[in-house]
Amino acid sequence: MRGRALSPALDAYDLSHGRCPADHQALSLKPFFDVIVVGAGHAGCEAAWAVARLGLSVGLCTLSRETVAHMPCNPAIGGTAKGHLVREIDALGGLMGQAIDATGIQFKVLNRSRGPAVWSPRAQADKKAYRNWMRTTLETQAGIEWVIGAAAAVLVEGGRVIGLRLEDGRVVRCRALVVTTGTFLNGLIHIGPEQRAAGRLDEPAVRELSASHQRFLDEPAG
Repeated sequence: MRGRALSPALDAYDLSHGRCPADHQALSLKPFFDVIVVGAGHAGCEAAWAVARLGLSVGLCTLSRETVAHMPCNPAIGGTAKGHLVREIDALGGLMGQAIDATGIQFKVLNRSRGPAVWSPRAQADKKAYRNWMRTTLETQAGIEWVIGAAAAVLVEGGRVIGLRLEDGRVVRCRALVVTTGTFLNGLIHIGPEQRAAGRLDEPAVRELSASHQRFLDEPAG
């Protein structure tokens, strides 16, 4: 979202025109990061790692450090489609391939009964070990700091992104923003006939940021 203008809606405060509500005007716009990454799933971890390795400061915004790189569904890395992506990430110096090498509990090649074009390495992970490995690696990389909380709105000034407001009212400044919220953005869980808002089972959906995106993009978010 580098440098992209937002409309001066309630969720995108244009500080240059005094459109920031009074309760946020008193808040400091520090700390400052070169980049804020919203979400610490697979994509967010890779984004934060890549930015930090360029020598820039990164604020990694997540609801909890305990669910960084969490794999709530199928704790596997690889497969016919995802395997290509993992190789590309690995070639660019990313973490996913290293993480599964360190925490995998089963490695196999899928589709061996078919032709070589669809042979696909896949590894099953110890999901707790994977999560801990990824969190520890990020914490030992210079330039990465945690921003714990729910993202609420993008802040702009003069048509440029300048920061992020959290749902608890805190404001963090930045020069660029990367949003990798996954299923949390306006998330909805379906269990039989039941439907309820959730990012994952027993975890809240991100509503305010969803509304911010909807006003920004002029289309439904989630």
